[in-house]
Amino acid sequence: MPSGWWNQIQEALRKNPDVLVAGAVVLMVVMMVIPLPTAVLDLLLALNLTMALLVLLVTMYMGEPLDFSIFPSLLLMTTLFRLALNVSSTRLILLQGYAGEIIRTFGQFVVGGNPLVGFVVFAILVVIQFVVITRGAERVAEVAARFTLDAMPGKQMSIDADLNAGLITDDEARKRRLDVEREADFYGAMDGASKFVKGDAIAGIVITIINLAGGFVTGVLQQGMGFSEALSTYSLLTVGDGLVSQIPALLISTATGIIVTRAASKENLGADLVAQLSSQPRALFIAAGVLLFFAVVPGLPRVPFLVLALVTGILAWTLGRSMVREKGGQKTLEEEREAGRRPEDVVSLIGVDPLEIELGYGLLSLADPGEEGNILDRVVSIRRRMATELGLLVPPIRIRDNLSLPASTYIIKLWGTEIARGELFLDKYLAMNPGTAQEEIEGLETKEPAFGLPALWITEKEREKAELAGYTVVDSGSVLATHLSEIIKTHGHELLGRQETKTLLDAVREDYPALVDELLPDGMSLGQIQKVLRNLLREGIPIRELVTILEVLADYAGTEHDIDLITEQVRQALRRTITSHFELDRGAVPVVTVDPELEQRILDSVERTPQGAHLALAPDEVDRIVQKTASLLEKVAAKGRQPVIVCAPVVRTYLRRLLERVFPKVVVLSYNEIESDVRLESVGVVSLG
Repeated sequence: MPSGWWNQIQEALRKNPDVLVAGAVVLMVVMMVIPLPTAVLDLLLALNLTMALLVLLVTMYMGEPLDFSIFPSLLLMTTLFRLALNVSSTRLILLQGYAGEIIRTFGQFVVGGNPLVGFVVFAILVVIQFVVITRGAERVAEVAARFTLDAMPGKQMSIDADLNAGLITDDEARKRRLDVEREADFYGAMDGASKFVKGDAIAGIVITIINLAGGFVTGVLQQGMGFSEALSTYSLLTVGDGLVSQIPALLISTATGIIVTRAASKENLGADLVAQLSSQPRALFIAAGVLLFFAVVPGLPRVPFLVLALVTGILAWTLGRSMVREKGGQKTLEEEREAGRRPEDVVSLIGVDPLEIELGYGLLSLADPGEEGNILDRVVSIRRRMATELGLLVPPIRIRDNLSLPASTYIIKLWGTEIARGELFLDKYLAMNPGTAQEEIEGLETKEPAFGLPALWITEKEREKAELAGYTVVDSGSVLATHLSEIIKTHGHELLGRQETKTLLDAVREDYPALVDELLPDGMSLGQIQKVLRNLLREGIPIRELVTILEVLADYAGTEHDIDLITEQVRQALRRTITSHFELDRGAVPVVTVDPELEQRILDSVERTPQGAHLALAPDEVDRIVQKTASLLEKVAAKGRQPVIVCAPVVRTYLRRLLERVFPKVVVLSYNEIESDVRLESVGVVSLG
């Protein structure tokens, strides 16, 4: 039965360790009130010394400070435990003149029964702990806490940048953010917990003085001892009690100093110490030479210096040989030069990022979460929105500083080449008149970078006035995000490479393996599928309905090889998507149509070559088509609708290519790409007449 009870107690403690810790804290407080038998006090003093030694060893073997994150709380508990033992031992010393064997042994055996020697040793331990270790650890903890808190925004920005660049996953980013927060909390707690060690050292001095004075008075006045007897008895007990308390306190102080000074290490203290001290055999050789010099100096003992010189020299020679073996021998200067000529050394320099934003130094706070910069979060939202709206997997967008730019300027690069730039003022807002503003406001005139519309930079004071007047007011981060979104929509087809295409096909394969297997590799090549998808994205057509697109490609893969004609068939299959995407389903749609004679003229001028089909119209004909189209599109825009040109399917591709150089965002649709229930209202006809 007792064995069964013991097993039940072990199981309960294993499942509820918090009960054990809570009980220990309560017992520490009780110890300060209830007298303890000397045998129990001996056991607890031994436990205190053991715990201090255990804490010191754990700090030496941990890899990084966060591995021992409970240390600040543990420091408080050990300090409380030690003070409770001091109160209990003081009570026994003053009441009985005896506080157990451990204190008596430390007072008689450790210091040889000499109170003066004991006081000197005790004073030295206090100075070492209080002046050297405790004060140094306190200062290191304070500086570490300050720099850790100051570095938090930069670390978080680095995590967000790695996440946006695709170097880490969302889970890894969350883990790293949690580690940053835990690190800040830990060093902040250590800054405060180091005060416990300092207070413990002061309390040890005060308790020793109280024990000595109180014991002397008690011995002389209450127990009838002589002056010398009382001084000898209570001095030894006081010294023993002080040493028993200060040795564990010194161990804990040392552990505190170790844990706050190990911020730049990942291995345990022993491994780092041996590895780094032995990493420079040359320093050991010099040390051996200095020791040998001391050995031959007249008047100095030769044997100790000779022995140390020999040991240091052998160690340096051994380490030097092992390092040579590990590196495979030292390279000659010519070998190092030859290694520098290898092409592998410059391969990393030729890579470019698909999309890149460079910020002038005045705009760096946009990418700093610590200064409420949210451009990194906006980039993540943009990438998700492009995937949702267009079905385009936007590659990671790198954000970096460019100190050669004007302070308020940013540029957007595509494959390493600048394609857009703009100017932002972080202390101002961009106000745009949608055409319905009731009054004019004052501000710095500019153009909205995404669409080139007239706008004003206004101050915070003018913001409310502008909004009440009907202006659209946005902050600098929104301006940059909008500009980036439009750049991606315009150049999305250039971001779709073969690797991205394969990723899309692999995603479809999971649910429609038969479709992808029929198309690849015999039906069409990966490059041909990529060209079709690029043709769609070039004109802003979403490719989210990838299953529908691949179904059409599978139907025409064996009979048609003209990518443009296949693209037209795909567009017709996507007419519901096209109708909705260009908002053609809201009432009568004003459109510009094309004269049948012009359609025939365009069709007759198509020349097909191995490189593809192109138009061979005369320059004057092209000018007349462009001018006529421009005047008609203005009529459509005046009605507040997006300009749309509608023509026959056979000429749609060629007409779009003819107009896109002058009207890059014009929408050219064929009749087969519009849902039958959409009512078209012609506002003019493009013709050569």
